[in-house]
Amino acid sequence: MEIDLGKVPFTMDFHPSDNLVTAGLITGDLHLYRFNADSSPQRLLEIHAHSESCRAARFINDGQAIITGSSDRSILATDLETGSPIARLENAHEDAIFSLINLTESTVATGDDQGCVKVWDTRQRSCCNSFNVHEDYVSDMTFASDSMKLLSTSLLFPSYVFFSGDGTLSVCNLRSNKIQSQSEFSEEELLSVVIMKNGRKVICGSQNGTLLLYSWGFFKDCSDRFTALSPNSIDALLKLDEDRVITGSENGLISLVGILPSRIIQPLAEHSEYPIECLAFSHDRKYLGSISHDQVLKVDLSRSLSLPLSHSFFLRTQIINKHMWDLDDLLQNSGNAQNDQAPVSDSDSDAMNVDTKPPKSRKGAKRKNEHANDATSSFFADL
Repeated sequence: MEIDLGKVPFTMDFHPSDNLVTAGLITGDLHLYRFNADSSPQRLLEIHAHSESCRAARFINDGQAIITGSSDRSILATDLETGSPIARLENAHEDAIFSLINLTESTVATGDDQGCVKVWDTRQRSCCNSFNVHEDYVSDMTFASDSMKLLSTSLLFPSYVFFSGDGTLSVCNLRSNKIQSQSEFSEEELLSVVIMKNGRKVICGSQNGTLLLYSWGFFKDCSDRFTALSPNSIDALLKLDEDRVITGSENGLISLVGILPSRIIQPLAEHSEYPIECLAFSHDRKYLGSISHDQVLKVDLSRSLSLPLSHSFFLRTQIINKHMWDLDDLLQNSGNAQNDQAPVSDSDSDAMNVDTKPPKSRKGAKRKNEHANDATSSFFADL
């Protein structure tokens, strides 16, 4: 089965409870597919969501809607059943939106090309937090889980961690609306981030292929570095469990990496020869999805434990590549894999020493957009 989408994807996300996957394209289009092990994927929606590229997309409201962010600076909420727009916020940021994540059931965060992060509360129907801490694009964000509360009583939560292309890591407190901590500048861009080891470690992928390991509370500089994936940049990280992370590199290789002891457990799959844009789990964690800039959109369901190889099928298009790998199949031999990379011991103290005076941003205050301010308070009114 072939589907001609014709343009490069920038983002993807799986539905939280159903076999649905969405993708945002460079054209500003948003696609929605249903997939099953015993049938070909079915395209349910194809809408022109934005006038410029759709850079970020996430399911919200328990999967009843999809929220998207674009380089045209707008945010759109789309009804999943009808494909109709629920609400649109023009000029949500003063610069192009680069990243978007779910924080809680009622909050999402967006980051733009000039380092601004905004938090949107769907219950209050407004932008409840705004942080200007970076001098370059916000490349990735992640939310600190509830287990973080066990680490230090001096650190107020909820909070979240995000990276920027200017080579810094920042931790922001959502209750106090303040920057909790900010790292020193790194020599390379920081591209991806996950929290592991029950909240004790923050792992980030860098432009030169090094995994930087930060101890929670010690964010000024990394405590460990893992270089076995170098020199290919680590564009995507997906946490498998507290000790293992799945990496997506610019050479198209998807690998399973152990953290402390740090080693490449095994390569999982080769998406293509092009960089991995995004990695994601299906709702039941049975499938691992990835997108790249290849000329093929491929959904390989032959890796399902119950599906024989003869039932595999591929969806092809001009310049998109998306895979859905059966996770159990990919991991079944990982325990026996060996690697020559020497293990790295965790030498950091568990004591928390949170930075109380993070460095101030050198970026000057930007002009406020009156139209954005007027629209912000009512954006989520219809959600």
